[in-house]
Order: sequence, then structure tokens, then C-alpha cells
Amino acid sequence: MTAVTKIEDKLKAAFDIEKLVVIDESYLHEGHAGARPGGESHFKVEIISIDFEGASRVDRQRMIYKVLQGELSTFIHALSLNVKAPSEVKK
Repeated sequence: MTAVTKIEDKLKAAFDIEKLVVIDESYLHEGHAGARPGGESHFKVEIISIDFEGASRVDRQRMIYKVLQGELSTFIHALSLNVKAPSEVKK
């Protein structure tokens, strides 16, 4: 199972997701601190969920960090988040 799949599975299990995109951006950080050989260390997550309705940006990030705490303490070195509620998305 890839790191992207692990992240996706955990987020899907924790939130009522309307949209989820997880991108491995490790190749952008080759040679930098925290970069691992083979990648799978730097990720970008775009997520839209009703669960974030009414929550502050910081609270939303904390919700995600809590779900991914095991991954953050092992293989995730950097995590870029774009977290929205459905009401914040232009249709």
C-alpha cells in the first residue's frame, strides 16, 4: 500500500468527504531535510467535507492532524492542507 493510499483511506474513514485529492510532492524536495530516498514524505491534501462546516482553519487542520497522527510521527515529513467546507466552494 502506498503512502498516498494510506492517507486517503484514513481520511475517507474519518470524514464525510465530497472531494479528496492527495498528491505526493516528495520529488519537489529531493535533497532537502526530511526527504527520504524513494519519496513518500511530502504531501499536499485538498479536501472538502461537511465535517469542516463552521470550524476554523486551525481546528480543521487539527482534525486532520489527529486522524493522521501515526503517519505524521513516522513517514510524513511535510503536509500541505487545503481544507474547505462545501459552502465555501464556488459552484
